[in-house]
Amino acid sequence: MFTGIIEEIGRIDSIKKGTQSAVLGIRCQKVLEGTKIGDSIAVNGVCLTVTSLHEQGYTADVMAETLERSSLGSLSKNSPVNLERAMAADGRFGGHIVAGHIDGTGKIRDIHRDETAVWYTVEAESQLLRYVVEKGSIAIDGISLTVAGVTDRDFSVSIIPHTQGETSLGFRQKGDIVNLECDVIGKYVEKLMKPANDTTGVESNITDTFLMEHGFI
Repeated sequence: MFTGIIEEIGRIDSIKKGTQSAVLGIRCQKVLEGTKIGDSIAVNGVCLTVTSLHEQGYTADVMAETLERSSLGSLSKNSPVNLERAMAADGRFGGHIVAGHIDGTGKIRDIHRDETAVWYTVEAESQLLRYVVEKGSIAIDGISLTVAGVTDRDFSVSIIPHTQGETSLGFRQKGDIVNLECDVIGKYVEKLMKPANDTTGVESNITDTFLMEHGFI
């Protein structure tokens, strides 16, 4: 599990693609501290397993499909990537629950700055936007951010310049593809509300009326 608090901006050192998998070589320093082969490190929000270590970085195996279905597929040598080690049991929970399993990708539609913040507007598919809630949490390329606004085709986040400078968002431009992971709580609530492939024959008592009567809507 991760928290969405980026520890370091790494750089892609190499990408070796096979027929059904690929190996990423990542140049970094901070996330190597205490890391062992087999540990998990989120790369732009995608949980990958460390397969080898050296003084200047590490390698991680990744399925070719993951490269194609995530923003990892657009990486090239020297691309900046957000890195976060899996949360330690005694660590601070500074962001929100991030699984490292992205729900899909979005496209940056607009970037603009006001007096105190930088605004990013991200287009996404409707099946993903249904889980995006104003003032809720979302991970963009593994960064835990608060949703400032949502429409039927995009959502916006507002970040301080420090966050932009300490993550790969500072390198992003309009039209770039980013990994998105929605707050896991919403997905579990939906699953409980409308169980899939229910073979028990027992209907759920949790309805919109029930939630309204008990102050949840």
